[in-house]
Parts: sequence; structure tokens; C-alpha cells
Amino acid sequence: MLDLIIAFIVMLNPFALFSYLEPIRKDLTRKEYTSVLFKASLISLVIYSAFILFGNFLFDKIFQIHFEAFRIFGGIVIFAFAYQYIVGGRKGILKLKTSLDDLASDIALPFMVGAGTISIVLLMTRDLSIASSFIGVFLALTINFSIIFGLSKIREFIPKKKFKIAFDKNMSIFTRIIGFFSGAIGINMILTGILNLFF
Repeated sequence: MLDLIIAFIVMLNPFALFSYLEPIRKDLTRKEYTSVLFKASLISLVIYSAFILFGNFLFDKIFQIHFEAFRIFGGIVIFAFAYQYIVGGRKGILKLKTSLDDLASDIALPFMVGAGTISIVLLMTRDLSIASSFIGVFLALTINFSIIFGLSKIREFIPKKKFKIAFDKNMSIFTRIIGFFSGAIGINMILTGILNLFF
């Protein structure tokens, strides 16, 4: 269970998400920023819960897709995201809207819920019970929220602008480092899927 939780957090990449949220953080109060981040995490939890409950049914009964095929495809998607992190990073494209609820949903999809994280959730449901999968997803989202909130607090109390610039650059470096781990997870999923299909 621990390895899947770690993989889930790596795919969420809280350092990258912190960077994406930076443009809007400046235009929100601390309370609004925390509220938006909390709502985005809650929306993500609801979506992941739906996949925990019905994901395998959809794949096995409705679409009749071999799970190992999904594991291989999920690995390719995760590797593609990892490559994007490593080579160029991802630019913050979020903009402040009149509705904080709309902003929360924009953060949840696609920044917190994507093909890579959904792949990890479906792997959880194959290897763990439904209750354990819920706990794993909840813990991962809680840790993700805590890291982003903690980083925003640290940046808020950095006294000089040049130190804040250095802090932001370090976040970019962390994003790329986590990209390497994401890529390794993706390759491992591909290899595991191939081995399970043919050997």
C-alpha cells in the first residue's frame, strides 16, 4: 500500500502544482487560497472515489478492456507527463475567475486528476481492498495539500524578493527531479503489463 501511495503523490507532484498555483495565489487572500486548494482536493477525492467504486466494473464489464493493456497505456501516459516535466516543466495557465468554485474545479481537472493519477488509483483497486484504496487516496491528497500549503507559507515569510525568486527556481528543479521518478513509475508499469500479458 505504501508504494502505491508514494507513486500517487509523485504523480500528483505537489511541487509542480505549487508552481502552477503561484500566479493566482498573489490575487487571493490566504483564506481564499486555502479554501480553493481544499475544494480542489475535495473534488479530486470525489472523482477518485468514483473510480475506486466503478472503475474496474467499467473496464471489465462495459468496455471489456484487459487490465494489463490499461496498465501499459497508463505507463505510457505517465512517461509522457514525466518527459514534459523534465524537459520544459509546465507553465502555470490558471487565471483568477469570479467564482472560486470554478477555480477549484479548474485546479482539480486536469491538474490534480489526470490519466496518470487515475492509473495509479485503478492499480490500487486491483491490489488493495476498496476501504484501503479510499484510505490511500485520502492520505495522498492530504499529504499533497499539506505540502502545497506548507510551501506557500514558507514563500510568504521569505523576506526579500531575490530569495523568493531563488525559491521559485528551486521548485522548478524539484518538479523536474520528481519527473524522473514519475518516468521510472511509467516504465515499470509498461514492463509489468508486458510481463503479465505474455509471461
